[in-house]
Amino acid sequence: MDHFFDTICAPATSVGSGAVSLIRISGPEALSVVDRVVRFRAGTAAESPGYSLKFGEIAGLDEVLVSLFRAPHSYTGEDAAEICCHASPFIVSSLLDKLTEAGCRLAEPGEFTRRAFINGKMDLAQAEAVADVIAASSAAQHRVAMNQLRGGYSAELRDLRKQLLELTALMELELDFSEEEVEFADRSRLRGLLDTACSHCRQLAESFRLGNAIRNGVPVAIVGAPNSGKSTLLNALLRDDRAIVSDVPGTTRDTVEETCVIDGVLFRFIDTAGIRASEDEVERLGIERTFRKISEAEIVLGVIDATDAQEAVDKAVEMITGKVDQTHQKLILLANKIDLRSGDVSQFSPSSSFAGLTGESPAFPISAKTGQGLDELRSALVARAGVAFVSGTLVTNARHAAALRAAADSLRTVSDGLDRGLPNDLLAEDLRSALASLGTITGEITTDEVLGEIFSRFCIGK
Repeated sequence: MDHFFDTICAPATSVGSGAVSLIRISGPEALSVVDRVVRFRAGTAAESPGYSLKFGEIAGLDEVLVSLFRAPHSYTGEDAAEICCHASPFIVSSLLDKLTEAGCRLAEPGEFTRRAFINGKMDLAQAEAVADVIAASSAAQHRVAMNQLRGGYSAELRDLRKQLLELTALMELELDFSEEEVEFADRSRLRGLLDTACSHCRQLAESFRLGNAIRNGVPVAIVGAPNSGKSTLLNALLRDDRAIVSDVPGTTRDTVEETCVIDGVLFRFIDTAGIRASEDEVERLGIERTFRKISEAEIVLGVIDATDAQEAVDKAVEMITGKVDQTHQKLILLANKIDLRSGDVSQFSPSSSFAGLTGESPAFPISAKTGQGLDELRSALVARAGVAFVSGTLVTNARHAAALRAAADSLRTVSDGLDRGLPNDLLAEDLRSALASLGTITGEITTDEVLGEIFSRFCIGK
């Protein structure tokens, strides 16, 4: 841990990709190091108050603007500075060399945020949210990450731990007075709290399915028979020729995945091999992979060729619906190639049963080729994703979800123990286990190995 008392530096922006770059410095000698490298027109960094800007010059290299922060009022909670220079790779590299010669060392990945956590500027859940905010590529991702960064999620967990800590303390106090048979912990209150806490933990853990989908993109599998227009639909949704389109059935042998943001929601579209009986070994492997992708998807787009005979349509619908778990997944049937279907098409609408074409299953009439019905499909995708209707906290981190499930299991064990009349020492042990699981999320209980793994995934300079 001694190296966390060093003064560190790192670029906080990409080098050479803009007009300016930002070099971040933090540690006990941060302001003194700046004075050794930068000559200011008036005064020094060490003499300046926090939250101040100073114009200076690095001899023979560049003119810079330096932001100064004094502990504890900085991102890391330490004395810190940010040097804004021109984005030349030569300038940035030379400046880093000068800073290291003046007493800094180069920061490790995530070290600035790790110091913020160690110095109490944020808890571990908030620190992990920093990486999510940086990586957010959609409005939904940003909204969820910002809620976690601002501490809404952590506040829920703190309230839960506070109540459980109080009851654990009372139960352990009873152990000290076991000979007097004194009961400090109200059993009816304990049971009610256990049920509420266990339910809350499970609800948060279950929200990981949607939270993970928002964080990594809502997975949408495009499935159907060969030549039904799946690849054409993928290209149309992406507005790009990403998948190979051919009149030859079975052209798509492997899955093709691409992401696209629709109305602020990131979707991960997966074009799959056409489902049919095949003797071709490679095609059969592709079809097996299709079935796996269907099981992993939040939303399944079942593409049906509207020009097929009724018997073929019925078979396609049966094949698709038989592979989708509609208890946990959302299925949208699409009657594609509507532009090639003869007769009156005014009868076709998303709320209809496609005039008997798809039996009892409602279908969207679309033409992936002409774009007909795709705007309605995009709106349906956003609605089915459910992101716009989510209120409250979503768990987006697999580590958090596992800890919440472990806490819920421990609380359920305590509840069962109460029913069986188990002694307080056993009940208190399971309560402590639940508290420990919750504590690993916010960082009250953690190890250097866990912290190293978490912050190693951060970028340098954050």
